[in-house]
Amino acid sequence: MTGPAGDEAAPFREAARALVPATVEAIEALGGAFRRLDRGSMWELQSSLRPLHERLDAALTALREAPLPDRFLPIREQLGGGAEAALEALGAFTRPVPREQRSGNALESMRGAARAQELLYPLRSLDPALGTLYAEPAVRGDLAALDTHSGDPSTGIQRSGPDDDPDARGEFHLYVPESLDGSEARPLVVALHGGMGHGRDFLWTWLREARSRRFLLLAPTSVGPTWALMGPDGDRPRLLRSVEFVRERLNVDGDRILLTGLSDGATYGLSTYLAGDTPFTAMAAVAGVLHPTNIVDGAIVGAEGKRVSITHGTKDWMFPVQFARAADEALREAGAHVRYHEIADLAHAYAREENPAILEWFDPGLALGAADS
Repeated sequence: MTGPAGDEAAPFREAARALVPATVEAIEALGGAFRRLDRGSMWELQSSLRPLHERLDAALTALREAPLPDRFLPIREQLGGGAEAALEALGAFTRPVPREQRSGNALESMRGAARAQELLYPLRSLDPALGTLYAEPAVRGDLAALDTHSGDPSTGIQRSGPDDDPDARGEFHLYVPESLDGSEARPLVVALHGGMGHGRDFLWTWLREARSRRFLLLAPTSVGPTWALMGPDGDRPRLLRSVEFVRERLNVDGDRILLTGLSDGATYGLSTYLAGDTPFTAMAAVAGVLHPTNIVDGAIVGAEGKRVSITHGTKDWMFPVQFARAADEALREAGAHVRYHEIADLAHAYAREENPAILEWFDPGLALGAADS
């Protein structure tokens, strides 16, 4: 770890060197657990994560007990805060609760893991292990190149809404890679969270790829607890305005705007995309279904010529995989160009490992190593 210099900070550096890998391992392990969370695997997943909770707890205690000059306390608070959020996420996931409380605990854990990444992001250059959280393996050999313009206020994580309420609904979070200077038009990915979710958290599902592949990332938040799947659609105008806001202020390639989403976000995204009159050039649905409003007289309306990616798990307990297979067939019959990928061990969750394949299907120019175009 490169950090406070001098012998007086040595105990802190030693404690931080132990804490950072434990925190990164916890965040990565939680991500793996979320994607496998079906009804029969909870005990096994909890058992695998409890040792990480104990190890992280001990490392965090050591960091906080290490003597440190006052001027370095802000670094310790930031690092400790991120580790504590990861610890709380582990605790929420591994806490024994009745079956009916498990979904609530899982959501709490997901939010905690996102919050840990948010708190640790400003410290990404402090230790290479932290940097790996925010970069794909292929670019980890030169992490500094990802931060070329990190001092530019137009790059990094930004959000709309009141300054004192980052969790306000109906707003959006935006990420502009620190390696961009605005001189070239770049693709935009618009990512819609699932039910009971928030753009502030869902941003982290895509940030690693956005940073590594240099595309703009927009994570809107629904007005209500989930997207407007029934009744008046108060989300559509806000969604379109947020995209227009980004296009007016940043150099967006209008021919490369991907809409994607998880669960309710996937269903709502598909419905919005197929309804037409949007700037989106492709749609990638993960663990979602077709909305009834897109079906008229047994046929899919608005699908002809549209590009759609469907990713679904065979262990999805909310929307059985048969729904995805039927959507694939119906969309193809209606003239859509469909990429369909079924994942054998995926529950009703986001398949983070699918991001590269989705991106390269959407735009081959986003492949790592491809020349910017």
